[in-house]
Amino acid sequence: MEETPRILIIDDEPEVCETMLSMVHRMRYDGTCAQTLAVGLQKLRDGDFDVVFLDVRLPDGDGIESLPGIKRAPSRPEVIILTGKGDPDGAELAIQGGVWDYLVKPSPVKNTKLTLQRALAYRREKQSRHDLKVLNTRDIIGESRGIKGCFESVAQASRTDFNVLITGETGTGKELFARTIHRNSLRSASAFVVVDCASLSDSLLESILFGHRKGAFTGADKDRSGLIRQAHQGTLFLDEIGELPIASQKSFLRVLQERKYRPVGGSQEISSDFRLIAATHRDLPQMVRDGQFREDLYYRLKTVTLHLPPLREREGDLPPLTLNGLARIAEKSGTVPKGVDPEVFTILAGYSWPGNVRELYHTLAQAVVASGANQTLYPMHLPKEIRIQAARCKVAQQSGGADAISGQTGKPPQPLVLDLAAAEFFANPEFPSLKAFKDQMEKVYFETLVQKSQGDIQAMVRRSGLSRSHFYAMLKKHGIRL
Repeated sequence: MEETPRILIIDDEPEVCETMLSMVHRMRYDGTCAQTLAVGLQKLRDGDFDVVFLDVRLPDGDGIESLPGIKRAPSRPEVIILTGKGDPDGAELAIQGGVWDYLVKPSPVKNTKLTLQRALAYRREKQSRHDLKVLNTRDIIGESRGIKGCFESVAQASRTDFNVLITGETGTGKELFARTIHRNSLRSASAFVVVDCASLSDSLLESILFGHRKGAFTGADKDRSGLIRQAHQGTLFLDEIGELPIASQKSFLRVLQERKYRPVGGSQEISSDFRLIAATHRDLPQMVRDGQFREDLYYRLKTVTLHLPPLREREGDLPPLTLNGLARIAEKSGTVPKGVDPEVFTILAGYSWPGNVRELYHTLAQAVVASGANQTLYPMHLPKEIRIQAARCKVAQQSGGADAISGQTGKPPQPLVLDLAAAEFFANPEFPSLKAFKDQMEKVYFETLVQKSQGDIQAMVRRSGLSRSHFYAMLKKHGIRL
């Protein structure tokens, strides 16, 4: 039996909400309203919706600026802009952002109903094409709505030969998803070639990507084919594309356009039929605005986009990921997987995991070493910084929140979040660079600001001393949702 469509209306005008809800219910659909952007985003995180009617001007933010977050919600809803101001530039931005339609209030009910029906028909057809059971996702662990929401993009990318851009924080599994797309594509029988852009200098990049002829430079004692040639009829995966030197971006852009290149020291061009998948944890749109990344290359990369959620937003995925990690460790060492004391899961769930799944697996390896001959992992085997953060958060919750930690002594609340973030950072055996530490503390600052301001955009902008556009850019940079 087909499920009843669910519609979310985000509009601050009560009359509009009442009219839209009445229309939705007469069409025998489920509907709900949110009169602020923050409430609407929370509803999208908590439930599945098929279509979102979105006002542009809301008390706590701009609807169009929030489109990327709405489109990345676990249910991947279709979005229909509904605004009281006819704005051609706004319509253009909305369509670029992937909305289904742009309606100007007051829009006739007949037109609004027709638009909604067409959006739902499109969504049903799109979902009918995605039989996720046929996707080979054997290496992707987790059943959270966030991860399941990514499968639609994986299916879409696997059916086509277009360029794919995968974004997400460090350690979220971007290469794993790239390999999954390759495995499910028509190129699966050919090579999957990985290029780590962060390790390439200007002088090495063209030689490694394009290859070179004998005598092209000192040490070139024979012809060598580049990675682009090795990816012929297969997939070329450019990991951390945001680190690609700006001077090399132009030459690579031409390769993307023509699928031809010239080896270093060579006189003839060579063709390579490869499919490109790129990944980055950087904010490429901001890098484009800052002149650090070519705009034309960015638009070439993002034909199909896939954003991976951080581990802290993957509710319910921590236990299966933990058991999978322990099984992998045991397989490598030829031993039996360790058992896990239930309290270990509680402690792991209380940690923020800035390094995501990669950090989790590294932590489990440390715990296995610390457990020695024990067949069960206990909290004592976990790294101290993780146990400390979980303990402090537990005390804070039992005391009525972080603000209650200081008790009744009259002392100001302790900077718990900043203390923990610094402790996590300096617990790393490799002492962080100043830039890395500043970036981490900057993220903690904005996370704390959002929490303390309780979603009040004006208050956050005022407290930060930034312009509204700069404030939104910083939230986007650090992947912080309102």
